[in-house]
Amino acid sequence: MPSFTIIRPLFSEKAQNAAASGVYTFEVGKNATKLEIKRAIENQFGVKVEKVRTQNFKPEVKRQGRFLGETKAFKKAIVKVSQGSIDLWVPPEGKKKK
Repeated sequence: MPSFTIIRPLFSEKAQNAAASGVYTFEVGKNATKLEIKRAIENQFGVKVEKVRTQNFKPEVKRQGRFLGETKAFKKAIVKVSQGSIDLWVPPEGKKKK
C-alpha cells in the first residue's frame, strides 16, 4: 500500500455538514483503490469504514489574462464511517509533530 493513499481531508461547507452524520471526504492518490482507501482510513484513524465512494476529477482549462493553464487532476473519496468519528483537526496517532 503506497504511503500517499490519503493525501488530505477536504474541508468544504458540504463536507462539513456531511461529517456530522459520519461521512468524511478526502483527496486520495489517483491510483488508490477503494479497498486501499478503506484500509488506510481504518489504520490511520482507528474507525470502522462502512462504504467508500470515489470520484475522478479531470483538469479544467483556466485563463488568467493572456495565459492559459490547467487546474490539477485529483481523485476524491467519500468515506462513510459506521462506528466512531474522525477528528480531522488533530493529527492521527503516531503522526504527531515534535
